[in-house]
Amino acid sequence: MKSTKKEIIDFLTVHFPPSLEKCEIEEVTECGASLIWHVSGTDIRPGGTISGPTMMTLADFALYVAILGEIGIVGLAVTTNLNINFLRKPSGGVDLRGVCKLMKVGQALIVGEVWIYSIDQDEPVAHVTGTYSIPPKR
Repeated sequence: MKSTKKEIIDFLTVHFPPSLEKCEIEEVTECGASLIWHVSGTDIRPGGTISGPTMMTLADFALYVAILGEIGIVGLAVTTNLNINFLRKPSGGVDLRGVCKLMKVGQALIVGEVWIYSIDQDEPVAHVTGTYSIPPKR
């Protein structure tokens, strides 16, 4: 059973409120999601760029939101793999957009990709692939 953007936000507000402190869910689509990460000083590393862990967090969260949108609220869906390719330097201090597309939705594993953009740039700054494990239905 699919979940709406509102249902996902309601679930996260109750069960994982810190996830929404810096991240805004723009939309939940068929096998996908788009999120905005509101960059602050804690996300900037020396050299004026946005840290890798910030971009990885955005990608992981975008995957999770897309999965909840596709299969319903499954709180115990967990990351089993995350791979990131940093393509170019993001603009320091500028919000990021993560655009997720699920590539394979299976019974036990879901594979997706996330393209990360500085919202002031047309070209992506990173490409992420990830796999989530879905707990068996009881």
